[in-house]
Amino acid sequence: REIDVLWTLKSGASTESSAAEPFVCSKFIVAIGHNAAAFLSSFILDSVCWEVVGVVKLWNEWCRTSNTTKVLPTDSFCLFYRLISDPTVLLCQCSCYVAEDQQFQWLEKVFGCMQKEGLQVTILSTCPVADYKTQESTLTLPSPFLKALKTKEFKEQVCCPLLEQPNIVRDLPAAVLSYCQVWQIPAVLYQCYTDVIKLDTVTIEAFKPLLSSKILKSLVKDVSESTKILKKLLTTNETHNNIYI
Repeated sequence: REIDVLWTLKSGASTESSAAEPFVCSKFIVAIGHNAAAFLSSFILDSVCWEVVGVVKLWNEWCRTSNTTKVLPTDSFCLFYRLISDPTVLLCQCSCYVAEDQQFQWLEKVFGCMQKEGLQVTILSTCPVADYKTQESTLTLPSPFLKALKTKEFKEQVCCPLLEQPNIVRDLPAAVLSYCQVWQIPAVLYQCYTDVIKLDTVTIEAFKPLLSSKILKSLVKDVSESTKILKKLLTTNETHNNIYI
């Protein structure tokens, strides 16, 4: 159950994470799950401004990645992109499941390649609204909705209410945030609570308030183009689902 992180940061040649020198990274944006990854594909990523510079290869009970990588978030891959105009801005789309016993490897091999000084991390993820603990009935909650959780070092204003106790986060988003807390890296997690488990327009657009955040507003592409890409992603996903009908 070993995880391999392959980077192509220099001269286009693939190198394992352990062999690469730590590189400077000012912003690291991590989208975990299909809807969060689709949000970045629709509103941030494009082939002109971004280039693929890394990939995670792993296998477990729910995911087996191969040497072939695709950009569509409907595929189970973990890809890293670099902003061509500013190589210190790194983005990750993690649509594949990372098991509990693989999360430490993921953190060590990904963050081990980055200089932690001057680094700021933003995490996007989704989870079922049924996991949200509140005195109200979850049936009356305006799902989907965003909640934020941040490290002590994150001093900027968040784009939504903070997650209240006794709620907790879990899996890879929690692991990334905990890693940043331990290493004193400014980081914020935006968790979208939704009642739809598949790729969904409403859930994806629930992340739109983040487009005005300091870390994302300079990266937003043309909104009209974003709508077309979002529609294409959803159409592709529906086509894949129809194979079982």
